[in-house]
Amino acid sequence: MGIVIHKDAVNADVAASLQKLCPFSAIDYINGELSINAACKGCKICIKKGPAGVLSWQDEEKKEIIDKSLWRGVAVFAQCRDDGLHPVTAELIGKAKELAAVIGQEVLAVIIGCDLGCQIDELLSYGVDKVYAYDNPAFADFTITPYANAFYDFIDKVKPGSILVGATNIGRSLAPKVAARCNTGLTADCTVLEMKENTDLVQIRPAFGGNIMAQIVTPNARPQFCTVRYKVFSAVQRNENICGKVYNMEIASDLLLGKTQVISKVQKEKEVDISEAEIIVACGRGFKTQADIDLARNLAQLLGAQLACTRPLVEAGWFDPRRQIGLSGRTVKPKLIIALGISGSVQFAAGMNGSDRIIAVNSDSNAAIFNVAHIGLVGDIYEILPRLIEKIKEGRADV
Repeated sequence: MGIVIHKDAVNADVAASLQKLCPFSAIDYINGELSINAACKGCKICIKKGPAGVLSWQDEEKKEIIDKSLWRGVAVFAQCRDDGLHPVTAELIGKAKELAAVIGQEVLAVIIGCDLGCQIDELLSYGVDKVYAYDNPAFADFTITPYANAFYDFIDKVKPGSILVGATNIGRSLAPKVAARCNTGLTADCTVLEMKENTDLVQIRPAFGGNIMAQIVTPNARPQFCTVRYKVFSAVQRNENICGKVYNMEIASDLLLGKTQVISKVQKEKEVDISEAEIIVACGRGFKTQADIDLARNLAQLLGAQLACTRPLVEAGWFDPRRQIGLSGRTVKPKLIIALGISGSVQFAAGMNGSDRIIAVNSDSNAAIFNVAHIGLVGDIYEILPRLIEKIKEGRADV
């Protein structure tokens, strides 16, 4: 859709009047040719108020309505690691079960890798109805083209209505490539997923810096693709009653080839991963200097906790970015998190509000962090924190 120019009605005077009308400087007149540039916002002022018969608006041709009944099931991409399935898989399956129950459809899993016996058994123990396995030595290492070919083959043959992918390094590489092949949308880093009875998946994520929660629906495209961060949903528990079916999938040999070849692999040093921590002490802008962080560090050591922070402290150079909690950092779900001097912006809260127990300390009684905290202490962290540390030491004879 867009503006159509009727060239036979254009002259220098007409062009000048149209240029004067446009508030975005989106109309050019060069060498006797009138054109609309990329600054056009589609406001139609030039059509409504400009000379009659020069410009008109052409709507996009109506798209063919998709037959949603051909697309069934909620699918999960089961990512493999050297030690088994990535733990985000169990969380995605738990959510997939909830979504599938709304529409009375099955939970599917697609898994791509080599020697997948143990991983398939694990998927079945999570209660997946059907597992589609692409087990081939060509998939021993992740290379984007063969993996994308296998993923697309699964979609083409099975036609799942919705697909959930973990927002891992592999998931974030693979999902957009496959979604583009399917000519469908992709919503990244969803924090809430809901299913309508007509099988439309409502994909909810923070937008505009976390100031609003966007609800995204693709009513005339299938499959519906989304990625979800680790620790956003609750993991499903394993069950000994296995009744799911396994389908061993094959693709043409030429689709197993890619332009990337893995020559060797080097084990990366284990990094700090606050996503796995059961106890976290998080620091915010309430700390006046970097040296004062030692107070929080002492508390973390006493509790056997990981130290984390908000974005401003990373930008100040006080913390490693891997210790940041929030939309632009890590999502965490510990048993206990203590938020010290943190205001509680939407960006931060979205990364930790699934914690089992949240304790907040802030001098501002109206701070947003108290809206999500289970226990709130209003006061100066420089007064409360030393007293808290002392109380813990008094209760522990070995300190």
